[in-house]
Amino acid sequence: MNQEVYQQILKSLPASVRLIAVSKLKPASEVEAAYALGQRDFGENWAQELKEKHLQLPEDIRWHFIGHLQTNKIKFIIPYVHLIHSIDSFHLLQEVNKQAEKCGRVVKCLLQFHIATEETKFGFAMDECQEMMRHPAYQRMRNVEICGVMGMASLTSDSAQVHREFHQLHDYFVQLKENYFIDQESFKEISMGMSGDYPIAIEEGSTMIRVGSAIFGARDYGAR
Repeated sequence: MNQEVYQQILKSLPASVRLIAVSKLKPASEVEAAYALGQRDFGENWAQELKEKHLQLPEDIRWHFIGHLQTNKIKFIIPYVHLIHSIDSFHLLQEVNKQAEKCGRVVKCLLQFHIATEETKFGFAMDECQEMMRHPAYQRMRNVEICGVMGMASLTSDSAQVHREFHQLHDYFVQLKENYFIDQESFKEISMGMSGDYPIAIEEGSTMIRVGSAIFGARDYGAR
């Protein structure tokens, strides 16, 4: 890992913003190096890889699942995951609630919204989310806790567009807070911003940035 860049990022962050070090496709030794510097929040994209690292690494690591979660893989992460950032459908949330109930846990989750122009990205539209909030099955859930929202901006050099998309996610957060979570103190997180755009995300109200390549270097996706 690049310790100098890591320290620079930490020093630049407001007290209200937490760094999630994205360690996907990186060996456990890289996580250990960051852990030795005091980092405790790590993000992973694949359930099996997260399970393997959890077994190898210190128990006080807070594991964040940030990738697209397949329902048949939920059981691998529910016993220990700290926060699932990527709840992108009602069906997925129902499955997380079901598996969490089996483990006797209440699992913290963020609702992922589609704010980018790319169709390949996942996430709720606001009307879909509001429909879920009103659904009796959602209101009966006792083993998930919605703590905020997550989104990914378009991969573009147009900073104005990135500002607009992150601003939209912040607006979604405010709408949900005012209409559904006004009395829930734990609904406070806006997970947005990655290596290439996290300064803009912070300007638009992010409370969590997900930074990987800037800290750990480029990834070899062909090795997966």
